[in-house]
Amino acid sequence: MTGTKHAEIVVIGAGPGGYAAAFRASDLGKQVLLIDKDPTLGGVCLNRGCIPSKALLHISKVMDETKSLAKMGVTYGEPKIDLEAIRAHKDKIVSQLSGGITQMAKVRNVETIQGSATFKSNLELNIETENGHVSVSFDKCIIATGSTAAMIPGVPADHSSVLTSRTALDLVDIPERLLVIGGGIIGLELGQVYAALGSQVSVVEFLPNLLPGTDPDLVKPLQRKLKKQFESILLSSKVTSVEPNDDGTLTVTIENDKGATTKVYNKVLVAVGRKPNSNLLNLDSTDIEMDERGFINVDVYRRTSVKNIFAIGDIAGNPMLAHKATHEGKVAAEVASGHSAVFDVRAIPSVVFTDPEVAWAGLTEIVAKENGISYEKGEFPWAASGKAIAMGANQGKTKILFDPESKQVLGVGIVGPGAGDMISEGMLAIEMGADADDIGLTVHPHPTLGETFAAAAEAFSGTITDLYNPKNKGH
Repeated sequence: MTGTKHAEIVVIGAGPGGYAAAFRASDLGKQVLLIDKDPTLGGVCLNRGCIPSKALLHISKVMDETKSLAKMGVTYGEPKIDLEAIRAHKDKIVSQLSGGITQMAKVRNVETIQGSATFKSNLELNIETENGHVSVSFDKCIIATGSTAAMIPGVPADHSSVLTSRTALDLVDIPERLLVIGGGIIGLELGQVYAALGSQVSVVEFLPNLLPGTDPDLVKPLQRKLKKQFESILLSSKVTSVEPNDDGTLTVTIENDKGATTKVYNKVLVAVGRKPNSNLLNLDSTDIEMDERGFINVDVYRRTSVKNIFAIGDIAGNPMLAHKATHEGKVAAEVASGHSAVFDVRAIPSVVFTDPEVAWAGLTEIVAKENGISYEKGEFPWAASGKAIAMGANQGKTKILFDPESKQVLGVGIVGPGAGDMISEGMLAIEMGADADDIGLTVHPHPTLGETFAAAAEAFSGTITDLYNPKNKGH
């Protein structure tokens, strides 16, 4: 394919942000061209990230639940793992969803091109395809090229035993001993998958806490679980060298305040974060401005320093989350199509899909204390929840941070099964400006985990009956 073409709106990248932008612009009557380097739509999230990892996490969670049933009087035999069948199951889910996106592009008349796009100017792109190159001029362009896994110095990135989040999800084999470098969301999720499937997993984290930046009380129940599942958790520790051995294993040296230790692992998974793909676009040929970390600077309309070019998703700054990209994509598409829209959210939720799940939205206690923001807190321990006790989820908790004056919700944190689903009510409360009474006086179904959200509000307002709280007196 060679030649030239023009599009009213070009979208580069077909991930959750890119395809949402393309579809929204098409719905608003624009002629849209969607470019992606992969043969399938959906980006990293669908093909190599969020979706395949959740398919595997579901398997590992059910495996763990069957073990815990032994305490409740039901015992199963040891699981037999058919790795090929697991891979096929994961791939089927991915292809089903990817096929759905492709079909939606067709019915919307969104033209798609597989190829790598680079800028020639503020108004023109070059697309390298398998069959040649295409020059594309555009009225508006939306950049949604995402991010890639970051590596650390001294790790042989091209070694078959060094995994990234992408290659770890290929599930080529189950290594006997796996070292996860990075105790953040991706490292813990994938570490738990491999532990459930039979690997002896160790995690090394440079900072003093797992899930850095997350409130410690939310991390504690997960860390307690991981200590049983993982061989070791090394905090405040640094990997100083990874040396390949002739048999395919890796010799890893880890340093901390106790000194240096050297161990051999079958595989090493590097999960130290992600970096924006801004270096792939030849942005030097445009007037687009970036920050020192390679993120493209955007305004509230997701518009770059070049007024006809927008940027959304991972490449436009943290947090690097699919749901943020989707919302930004819709805003950018609407503005590019001549409609009034703005990216104006009070919070963006985060979810760790481990077992137990950890979820938070809005203000955290860490941020509040660092910045001197005053807050008051209502929390409800799941040890007092009938549903949680029946599920064996006694370690969970729900907490809500309130403004001391207005009593409005500033932030929400939840740890326990289903926390990722429950956080949506917290998000709605934040966006709607709900206060403690709005939540507490809303009838929640019993027995559910969702009612712990109302209970946390009641604990704050002093009206709770499921706990004894001296604060209740006179309320």
